[in-house]
Amino acid sequence: MTRHLYLGAGLLCVALGLIGVALPIMPTVPFLLLAAFCFARSNPAWEQRLLDHPRYGGGLRDWRTRNAISRKAKIGALTAMSAGVVFTGVTIGFPWVLVSAAVLLIAGSWIWTRNE
Repeated sequence: MTRHLYLGAGLLCVALGLIGVALPIMPTVPFLLLAAFCFARSNPAWEQRLLDHPRYGGGLRDWRTRNAISRKAKIGALTAMSAGVVFTGVTIGFPWVLVSAAVLLIAGSWIWTRNE
């Protein structure tokens, strides 16, 4: 039963990660990290497929072994979050842009201070 719950959670996290590929304010790699965690407990072959992925596998392995985020990934994440703040400001405006800006400040500062 637990194995099936982990499998379902892993599939949900992969789906959210795929959505994050297209949406600038939604992250991708954190959901893939959660998916790898869930797959490790339910389907190790799928976990390995995530870790071997040509685009995201390196970042997943770096985080797993060293809690590290590459500089390129940091800049990409901060750029995408900044674009999300601008998009929120243009489309929804005040005061909702403050929520997006707060996410950028909190999550962005955490991302920037991780190992490289």
